[in-house]
Amino acid sequence: MDLGLADRVYVVTGGSKGLGFATAAALVADGARVVVSSRDERNVAAAVERLGGAGKALGMVAHLGDRETAARLVDTALEGFGRLDGALISVGGPPQGTAAEAGDEQWRTAFEYVFLGAVRAARTVVGRLTAGGAVGLVLSTSARSPIPGLGISNGLRPGLAMVAKDMADEFGPRGIRVFGLMPGRIATDRMTELDASADAAARRRALESIPLGRYGTPEEFGRTAAFLLSPAAGYITGTTVAVDGGALRTP
Repeated sequence: MDLGLADRVYVVTGGSKGLGFATAAALVADGARVVVSSRDERNVAAAVERLGGAGKALGMVAHLGDRETAARLVDTALEGFGRLDGALISVGGPPQGTAAEAGDEQWRTAFEYVFLGAVRAARTVVGRLTAGGAVGLVLSTSARSPIPGLGISNGLRPGLAMVAKDMADEFGPRGIRVFGLMPGRIATDRMTELDASADAAARRRALESIPLGRYGTPEEFGRTAAFLLSPAAGYITGTTVAVDGGALRTP
């Protein structure tokens, strides 16, 4: 199946590792070019090399909490590859703890980075897209059902899902699609960190709650995201797609 990605250009934030890198790799494998960003210079350089070098990928050290980051990413794509067709906006998970345990500063920091940073990036990208463009927001299954011990995520992710829906309504008449993705238990460094903080019984219960009986791989998520960003998914917008092995109990 031809996804129609040849020569298209996408920005992938958080693109040096995990879900972001897996998506960038899937896009490049199907002929697209990417601009990947991360806060760590060495990780960015390594990701660009793994993606095939400057002809296929450009890297930028950036933090979505910085007000200038979104514009810089868009400019890098346009100046480096001459076009922009969309973005996958992925940010790191906020700190663990319940909603009540988190202090004002933790909430404020997470809001600036996880929420406002993502909104700013989406707003900036869609402002430069033409018909056929697409933006995906990487959320979490906490957008639909709370995850114990991740109170800040439980508070912020549902709002981002509604932002994606609102933007889909606003920009759909221009032929631009906006959607969310809800990764469940995917075998990333973040999931390893979360598992390390739980006891063996909790980890066993989490695994048993997944109908497919296993964690997903970053590559499975990346292929899903690449499809949704591609012209092949041209009638999918305003929705939030779960990539969770069936773990969510809501339809």
